Amino acid sequence: MNLNGIKNIIFDLGGVILNIDYQLTENAFKDLGMQNFDEVYSQQKQSGLFDQFEVGKLSAKEFIQQIKTEANLVVDDQKVVDAWNAMLLDLPKKRLKLLTQLKDSYTTFLLSNTNEIHFNAFSNIVEKETGQASLFPFFKEVFYSHEIQLRKPEKQAFNHILLKHDLKPFETLFIDDSPQHIASAKEMGINTYHLQKGEDILELF
Repeated sequence: MNLNGIKNIIFDLGGVILNIDYQLTENAFKDLGMQNFDEVYSQQKQSGLFDQFEVGKLSAKEFIQQIKTEANLVVDDQKVVDAWNAMLLDLPKKRLKLLTQLKDSYTTFLLSNTNEIHFNAFSNIVEKETGQASLFPFFKEVFYSHEIQLRKPEKQAFNHILLKHDLKPFETLFIDDSPQHIASAKEMGINTYHLQKGEDILELF
């Protein structure tokens, strides 16, 4: 990967820094009785319910209730939370060490499509792995979709970071594992790297 002229790096979280497996959440919801989960949610495309949750327009309680209503689930709220969090796996310390090292040479950011429930869950993972309460120490700034009310692949999400920190697109690299996010950033003149399944950011630097 050519890093000539790159001063800033924007990282995705899930599938790039935090290991995730969407299939586990799909399986968990199917076990609860939601047989069409794969039709309403996937890495490439998801329904309005999930989009609204990711930009903070739905609270966790509202999200859980809507899922239960749409899927006709008669289960405890915690079972929905557990199924939704099933995709979140581990946070390799070697990647966190890399992020710490990169801060010496680049201005680094995190831009993640996430939500209130996942945020709480992966914050617990971070604390367990690092003793830190959040990922803030590893970046110049972190941007979570449910907090900034913007999500990838919306160009406004990228523009939010560029404008706030006065970043030039051609001096900025964006690393993500979703093709639609990569395409949007590329259209804005941002350098991109599409991380493939089985590939690790440790191999890039």
